[in-house]
Amino acid sequence: MSKTLRVKNKDGKFIKTHGMTSSPTYRSWGMMIQRCTNPKHNWYKLYGGKGIKIIDKWLDFKNFLADMGERPIGKSLDRIDGNLNYCKENCRWATPKEQSRNRTNRKIVEYNGSSYGVTELCEMLKIERQSFYNFLHRGKQSGEIVKILLERQHGKNG
Repeated sequence: MSKTLRVKNKDGKFIKTHGMTSSPTYRSWGMMIQRCTNPKHNWYKLYGGKGIKIIDKWLDFKNFLADMGERPIGKSLDRIDGNLNYCKENCRWATPKEQSRNRTNRKIVEYNGSSYGVTELCEMLKIERQSFYNFLHRGKQSGEIVKILLERQHGKNG
């Protein structure tokens, strides 16, 4: 963690501050605050405007930091359930890939009796995601799409 700074308060006495205002963790915290509380923020309508709130405890950065720890490199703040508020139980530091699989607009398809995100299914079967979406938008069912794309793939490789 960054070192503690010593700053004088209005009475001229030294107080301790966290010394992290330029850290990635502080920036993530600040953006969370803006998204949920500032109606002028570009993303407010997707957060505060939809009723997403921050627990009162987290309005103080030190409490947020105590609960979440410092932001790991390559990760950002993510709500596990996008319909719930910001709190320790519903937040994590996640990679962009993890976050993309956690979006509320994520397309879920059925394949062999299980549910998958399109990206997950395509990665698992090593088929082209864009081709899958193209067939999906033409009204084809996921099982049929997988069969077509796997046959194409084997035709190229075999």
